[in-house]
Amino acid sequence: MANKAVIGVTGLAVMGRNLARNLARHGHTVAVHNRTPAKTKALVEEFGHEGTFVPAESAEEFVASLERPRKLIIMVKAGAATDAVIEEFAPLLEPGDMIVDGGNAHFADTRRREAALRERGLHFVGTGISGGEEGALNGPSIMPGGSVESYQALGPLLESISAHVDGAPCCTHIGPDGAGHFVKMVHNGIEYADMQLIAEAYDLLRQGAGLTPAEIAEVFKTWNDGRLSSYLIEITADLLAHTDAKTGEPFVDVILDQAEQKGTGRWTVQIALDLGTPVTGIAEAVFARSVSGHADLRKAGRGLPGPARSTVDLSPDDVEKALYASKIIAYAQGFNQIQAGSAEYDWNIDLGATAAIWRGGCIIRAGFLDRIRSAFEADPGTPTLLTDDHFSEALGEAQDAWRGVVATAVKLGVPTPGFSSALAYYDALRAERLPAALTQAQRDFFGAHTYRRVDAEGSFHTRWEAGRVEVES
Repeated sequence: MANKAVIGVTGLAVMGRNLARNLARHGHTVAVHNRTPAKTKALVEEFGHEGTFVPAESAEEFVASLERPRKLIIMVKAGAATDAVIEEFAPLLEPGDMIVDGGNAHFADTRRREAALRERGLHFVGTGISGGEEGALNGPSIMPGGSVESYQALGPLLESISAHVDGAPCCTHIGPDGAGHFVKMVHNGIEYADMQLIAEAYDLLRQGAGLTPAEIAEVFKTWNDGRLSSYLIEITADLLAHTDAKTGEPFVDVILDQAEQKGTGRWTVQIALDLGTPVTGIAEAVFARSVSGHADLRKAGRGLPGPARSTVDLSPDDVEKALYASKIIAYAQGFNQIQAGSAEYDWNIDLGATAAIWRGGCIIRAGFLDRIRSAFEADPGTPTLLTDDHFSEALGEAQDAWRGVVATAVKLGVPTPGFSSALAYYDALRAERLPAALTQAQRDFFGAHTYRRVDAEGSFHTRWEAGRVEVES
């Protein structure tokens, strides 16, 4: 074959097609393949002018069109479909070749696949890609895992098509085996929390302050010019300003209030439980979506008694402070989970570099991620972002407003699980002592689970039914 491709993409649904186009636009010769050849043909016919594509109808033809070491990106549905594609292509590859999974795979699956393919001499690179359809085409944030050797070959290609901030690519080698997909999972979990907090801010301004969606849109536009500057704040302002063409009503009012999810947020919470890492903001966001989807449950509860509704003197500036403080908590929890995963699986993830590649291309891209990058560069081992001088000062400055907003929400009966759980987590870290001492005493009483004392080493148990004598366990 005269025209060898430097990289190939199989799976040409929207994300795969746009990623292939992005590669071609940056001067890379791209082999393209799809289980349905019509999609391959359509891509070349419609976008062939954007660069050099090498279409292939069969797996054999696709592999033969790639220069060595072969670099093959899989863009198919996570789970069984990914395993099926790997089993189709792996026998056609040679030692040193690379299979890149760009889907939203569970990191445990990625670890399994990486180990199995390593035994066959192949590199498997689980790669998180964030930015949606637009990002895949114009520059996503890319989170590749896998071996250092594979990144040496893949890195320049992926960096060239990623988003760039201040001249730096939003792509870096995250760590071995499943590290890339783990970080993408946490990214999505933080995304859940961020979206929930924004929704709560909107709800408070609407129900508490009595503002219209159009008026709230203007508030969000103002926020986007400040420290809350982010993609999610920007699009929220745009959405709230939009009017439904069919009804003339605010667009947000014609959408059914039942939020869906694809699973990555749920995975984040499940893995956080396994790691023993509290991600209360992400968990509340996942459960808020679950509550919204239980139509029968909500219908049954609609007649329950609540406070008299009225508007209050709720300042948008106070809501902004509460939102920023809660956002800091959510991101701090997410980075704690990455720290915990990195330690558990010996990945040695650079948290500053992770924050840096999230500054552009991805859904949670935001100005304040540069502050997070700086915090971890100054102290890579910091136990929590909350103790960084910048964030500690911001949290201190937000205190009165944050607590006032949560109290107002409770008074009005407006649900704010994100704001409230963030504040509870913050206060738990501040507390000199927690009631966990009583919890541990209860556990020892009914289950002989033992406890530790503040004034002695070791574990102890009190024989509650035998004279309440304390013994060392």
